[in-house]
Amino acid sequence: MDELLGWRKEFPILESSVHMISHSLGAMPRRASERMQEYAQTWSTRGIRAWEEGWWEMPRALGDLVGRIIGAAPGEVVMQQNVSTCVATVLSCFDWAGPRNKIVSEALNFPSNLYQCHALERVGARVVTVPSDDGVSVPLDRMLAAIDGETRLVFVSHVLFKSSYIQDLVAIVGRAHEVGALVLADIYQSAGTVPLDVRALGVDFATGGSVKWLCGGPGAGYLYVRRDLWPQLAPRFTGWMAHKQPFAFDAGAIDYAGDAFRFLNGTPAIPALYAARSGYEIIAEVGVARIREKSMRQTARLIALA
Repeated sequence: MDELLGWRKEFPILESSVHMISHSLGAMPRRASERMQEYAQTWSTRGIRAWEEGWWEMPRALGDLVGRIIGAAPGEVVMQQNVSTCVATVLSCFDWAGPRNKIVSEALNFPSNLYQCHALERVGARVVTVPSDDGVSVPLDRMLAAIDGETRLVFVSHVLFKSSYIQDLVAIVGRAHEVGALVLADIYQSAGTVPLDVRALGVDFATGGSVKWLCGGPGAGYLYVRRDLWPQLAPRFTGWMAHKQPFAFDAGAIDYAGDAFRFLNGTPAIPALYAARSGYEIIAEVGVARIREKSMRQTARLIALA
């Protein structure tokens, strides 16, 4: 008997549908409704006090739940609204006008990611996208060859959204660090379905969202930044939550927080964080390794039947 079948009752849509589109929108956990009711109850009864009773810490507290899934330590992941805001935060940490101004990506990266990279060409960045010969994979040797001494950032997807091709992040990170470049990994299509450990992989930044395999719904992206890099990074895309003393309301240049809050910006989307929590808890409880094993088994069965 497959133990994972017991989890089907936690997702109401499975009672009436065959849900095969988690790569686009994961099924809503039953308990997410309760979380949303909790949000409404908290807002209606606690009012402004809700901020000091949990809301202010939610970007980090929910980030810790994501961290359990992707291998980050407590306090190393913060929540933002979506991957685009996370990517904008990372890209704003660098000067693109100098000689080390190259961004290496793959032509099969998600379009929003590439839009942001190409937008930086206006301020001096050079964008190199490694092509695919078959529309499915990206040749590793070609990717590694594109990473050179002029590369500032390598921005790649762990799992390609169009084909499910898994890229060799260990090799890519190794080459990037060898030439002094940093690596931003989009793990949207791998977190929750492919085991990964951001610290073991050595990536400098990782970002993803909750819409897909994490079953957390829209409005909750997450950003991991390697802890030893924090003091060196000063995002230009910022906001009051990133301030060391946000409630001082200083009008001058920002004094960044010493922890991962320095990578936040404006007021967080609290309702989305309530909605996302249940999916993170379920994925962590089930275990990504078990999910991956079943995925491989079911895929093999479909191939054999076809």
